[in-house]
Amino acid sequence: QVQLAESGGGLVQAGGSLRLSCAASGRTVSRYAMAWFRQAPGKEREFLAAISWNGFATRYADSVKGRFTISRDNPKNTAALQMNSLKPEDTAVYYCAAAVFGSGTSELREYDYWGQGTQVTVSS
Repeated sequence: QVQLAESGGGLVQAGGSLRLSCAASGRTVSRYAMAWFRQAPGKEREFLAAISWNGFATRYADSVKGRFTISRDNPKNTAALQMNSLKPEDTAVYYCAAAVFGSGTSELREYDYWGQGTQVTVSS
């Protein structure tokens, strides 16, 4: 089994930046696609970004394209989400996910493992 643990969330002012990290344990995720989602109160979980197992392909939601960057470090068994130009509407719980057989799509059902989430709050 794979355990995912997010870190790096917190409170930031609008226009600021945060870097979220996702540490995997239990087994290597170097062959798994990785992704980030978020969920705001009263809303469905929303896809943000995904990266293929080798890092060659990435995909972003329109809402974060140009502001967020997903990356991974396979030797360290980690993934990250660099978030710039944050807006109050980015406030949510952010989740890391891993897909055993997926290529890194926006489909929530593709992902087999999820972290517990980290809160990001952007003040205006």
